[in-house]
Amino acid sequence: MEIGPGRGALTRRLLASDCGTLDAVEVDRDLAALLRDELAGPRFSLHEADALRFDFAMLASQRGRPLRVIGNLPYNISTPLLFHLLESVRHIRDMHVMLQREVIARMAAQPGESAYGRLTVMLSPWVEVARLFDVGPGAFQPPPQVWSAVARLTVRSAPAFPIHPAFRAVVAAAFAHRRKTLRNALRGLVTAEQIESCGADPTSRPETVPPALFNAIAGTVKLPSDSG
Repeated sequence: MEIGPGRGALTRRLLASDCGTLDAVEVDRDLAALLRDELAGPRFSLHEADALRFDFAMLASQRGRPLRVIGNLPYNISTPLLFHLLESVRHIRDMHVMLQREVIARMAAQPGESAYGRLTVMLSPWVEVARLFDVGPGAFQPPPQVWSAVARLTVRSAPAFPIHPAFRAVVAAAFAHRRKTLRNALRGLVTAEQIESCGADPTSRPETVPPALFNAIAGTVKLPSDSG
């Protein structure tokens, strides 16, 4: 499954390989028409659609197997697109993506590193991220002002930990003001005592907290359904 084939530079190479069947989703109507005319065949299916709204789970069901996702993802929607793919993660085997180098750094970061943040934590339960190589501006025409990088995201056979319903809200709140301490960033969601009960220091910074510990903190959040 290729996201954003554009003029088909990667698409042609994939079709020349032993990849089997190839689906591609392209939102640009003119580019889609070019690809449809040139590459039409039994192994290639083109979907003229917005990848942010595309139903990857349904496609996997139609194909009868998990998807292998590949693409030079649009940099301006990279984070919401990755989160959208996570919604269908049980129908995906792996993802090989090219993004702005700084985004790949955030995806692969470890706790305590400056690049560690919300994207790192949200991906962590579902995928293992391996940074593969950098791609310089000269690989593109016209050359962009930024470097790119390629990463492989391998979907875990099971989540790294049972994900609490409040996990997303806790992580979002923690990194909304990343220079705040956990106690201040999560004020209104949990107390300092609740944070301490999970083995975390309320005065620590969010970028030092491992994903599983965020999930433990989420487990202390009182959800509306918990009342009564």
